[in-house]
Amino acid sequence: MSWKTWLAVTVALVVGLATLFSIATRVPAAPEHQVFVNGEVLTMDADNRVVQALSVRSDRIEALGSNEEIMALVTDRTEIIDLGGRTLLPGFIDAHGHFPASALDTVAADLNSPPLGVITDIEGLLAALRERAAVVPEGEWVTGFGYDDTLLAEGRHPTRAELDTVSTEHPVAILHISGHMVVANSAALAAVDIGADTADPEGGIIARRAGSREPNGLLEETARLPVAAKMLDLGALDFLGMIRAAVREYARYGVTTAQAGGVPPDMARGLSLASRLGVIPLRLQLFPMEEDFRDLIATGDYDPAAYERERLQMGAVKIIADGSIQGFTGYLTRPYHTPYHGNADYRGYPAVLREHLFAQVLELHRNGYQLAVHGNGDASIDDILDAFAAAQAEHPVADPRFILIHSQMARRDQIERMAELGVTPSFFSAHTWYWGDRHRDIFIGPERAAQISPAAWAQQAGLRFSSHMDTPVTPMRPLQAAWSMVYRETVGGDVLGPEQRVDVMTALRAVTIDAAWQIFQEDNRGSLEPGKYADLVLLNGSPLRDSHAMRDLAVDGTWVSGARIYRRR
Repeated sequence: MSWKTWLAVTVALVVGLATLFSIATRVPAAPEHQVFVNGEVLTMDADNRVVQALSVRSDRIEALGSNEEIMALVTDRTEIIDLGGRTLLPGFIDAHGHFPASALDTVAADLNSPPLGVITDIEGLLAALRERAAVVPEGEWVTGFGYDDTLLAEGRHPTRAELDTVSTEHPVAILHISGHMVVANSAALAAVDIGADTADPEGGIIARRAGSREPNGLLEETARLPVAAKMLDLGALDFLGMIRAAVREYARYGVTTAQAGGVPPDMARGLSLASRLGVIPLRLQLFPMEEDFRDLIATGDYDPAAYERERLQMGAVKIIADGSIQGFTGYLTRPYHTPYHGNADYRGYPAVLREHLFAQVLELHRNGYQLAVHGNGDASIDDILDAFAAAQAEHPVADPRFILIHSQMARRDQIERMAELGVTPSFFSAHTWYWGDRHRDIFIGPERAAQISPAAWAQQAGLRFSSHMDTPVTPMRPLQAAWSMVYRETVGGDVLGPEQRVDVMTALRAVTIDAAWQIFQEDNRGSLEPGKYADLVLLNGSPLRDSHAMRDLAVDGTWVSGARIYRRR
């Protein structure tokens, strides 16, 4: 075969494969006209109207009203969907998560304990890692995610030595349920040059063996970053597989706008490409991580438009100011309830020094970027609010929508200050379910535990706020996020701070229109109103008629831009 023939065949093959891939990944198209009738349509508009029917023209909502009003728009080209009394809402908006990490189980061992998983002790954890190591090519990283030291029978973190029993040839590393710590074996530590002579980085701790400088494997906060980067250094096929699995899960639970919070440039480019190719039919909000985009921003080379696509926007720049309460790294004004390692004065610590936080916030704010700052502990929240107040004083912005992610330990005075400054909290309300009992008994004690994720205070202060699941910390379940705001029940069956409950409609707004408002997208999504995208979720029952059963409702269908991307029946 001549080189010209070989070239022609190669080009034809590449074009053919590209065409097939394009067909296989094409975003579903919406019908020209479709109407949804005979239902309970929760509009989430300014008046929280409830109507019977809705008309969609191509990718946009055309009209809402009674069955008679909407059926008057029907022609012989109209598709009619009989809701049969079921409930139609705006598609759920992931206010803070880490798409596509809900599908980490496609590339790593699932080490979650009940109620999220099955691991109950360290031997079970090691067995799961050995099973994973058996299918990983020699020398490649063996990883796991979701372990919770307080739910293991031993009540502690695994050690470097224990992970060495999984493999001494593979680097082995596991991610804590909080996402703020990892444990690494000897090979993994060597791969990132962490040893006895390595100093603790600013905002992080390398835990040591007793009486020695030798690392014991546990890496907290910023110390975890080199290992975490290796854990997430995936090949193209693994990344594609994660995306596909995550899309299926999000669509199954009614999410139409996903968020990838704290992405580096390489991941942003990968998600941008996947969105452009139609692999991701969802809308995506990417929050670039400040430390990863810092140089691009400083030199003026960060161009959001280079990443953005029709369904993907670059959103607020994210900063992580402290850690996790359940990891004892959240930064508190008062000590933890249970002394950490016997230290009765221990309050956690900031992931970013106060003066550095002030500088980062000011630089981004005066250059026109929206900010989203992670703050769990109330000492961290003080620093964050002080930093933003200083930035606003130097460079006032009329409508900043500065997002304070988690706001878990926010005091009432801090909530009131948020209202004064134009700060909007995004609560991880499901903490009450997953960690409420342990927050009360181990981490922060009964008084403070009753006030975590204080949505009622926020409502009384006139704040708009969202609620999120921080997936993969907990599964992507928007109705769980809403349910936890309404009931604040714990796994153990107690109610944690009943005075912080809110009504059902407020909770549903926190995963729809108020979540859209928080990211400056309220004009095109988040409520069912004429002219907005036809992003819809159909539930098999009503969250209004039986609100306690709300989190158990199934999603019967999910639509993005009028095109159905999920069907249960």
